[in-house]
Amino acid sequence: MMRRTIFADLVTGRKLTLLACFFVATVATAEPTNFLSRPTNIFAPVSTPAKSILHLSFFVLVITGIIFAVVFTLLAYAVIKFRGRAGDAGREPAQVYGSTQIELAWTVIPVLIVVVLYLATARVIHAVQDAPQPANAVEVTVIGHQYWWEFRYPKLGIVTANELHVPVSDPAHPTPTFLNLLSADTDHSFWVPKLAGKTDLIPNHPNRMWIDPQRTGIFLGQCAQYCGVQHAKMLLRVSVDSPEDFAAWVRVQQQAAVQDASVAAGKRVFETTACINCHAIAGTNANGRFGPDLTHLMSRATIASGAAQNTPQNLRVWIQNPNAIKPGSLMPAMQLSDADLDAVVSYMETLR
Repeated sequence: MMRRTIFADLVTGRKLTLLACFFVATVATAEPTNFLSRPTNIFAPVSTPAKSILHLSFFVLVITGIIFAVVFTLLAYAVIKFRGRAGDAGREPAQVYGSTQIELAWTVIPVLIVVVLYLATARVIHAVQDAPQPANAVEVTVIGHQYWWEFRYPKLGIVTANELHVPVSDPAHPTPTFLNLLSADTDHSFWVPKLAGKTDLIPNHPNRMWIDPQRTGIFLGQCAQYCGVQHAKMLLRVSVDSPEDFAAWVRVQQQAAVQDASVAAGKRVFETTACINCHAIAGTNANGRFGPDLTHLMSRATIASGAAQNTPQNLRVWIQNPNAIKPGSLMPAMQLSDADLDAVVSYMETLR
């Protein structure tokens, strides 16, 4: 009988092992490159804060995994060793009370584990939150709005929206970007998984974070705090540029809006409607602050905070009826005539 039980256990164990091997092989062969290159993958960090968080997560996972293995092993041992037998005749097992060694063990060991996890976590929090800002750091003020992001570079005199540009940071000569986080209305949360952890934007409570991306590319994120109807479409695009590309981008952004006489009609429509109450365009009388700065609108890949590609067709729909792209958006439908709408879109296409 014992041999049959052992054989059955071995067969079951072999099946479980084969199943586990199949699962691991499937995961390993399921396009690992695509998995690691996903823009919001927390397991492929490219910035120091994100790497610190990942290493801490793995450390906690290892500790908790060991705890699970030990507890499960002891539980399995107790269930098998002290299981009920036919000869017991319903009798209670021997009652044992008062083991000082065991009580000390299950008190001291958990306390030590909690202390270790606390110290490891506090170390990472201190390294991320209290990092000194070097003189060569890029400084950006991030303002969360319902439902878009405003980016201001106070030292560079640049105001843009939704698409954050930062220089790549060479580990040998770090060029971090420090973000001062503010909210214009309600709670928001800035989160680009590959660059750093979530950091909240709370009204009247300035917050701070930093990133030092060590690879160029586009990194995606979004608001991670429910902030209203269009919270899910309050997306983020962080463009990490080479030093040369970032310098070129800065030069373009510091220029006033293009003045093109061929689209004067569209400019006139823009300046004589409610557009100027919300939007600003450098070099014109438009100086609104409720909506994104449009001075270099066409230099952005998306509109509506990443909800749609920045194409003339989408721009036309967005101006005429924002709810068609982003229901619940606070931008009003302008209800322009077809001629005025065509003129405004043509004017917007020159804002590069």
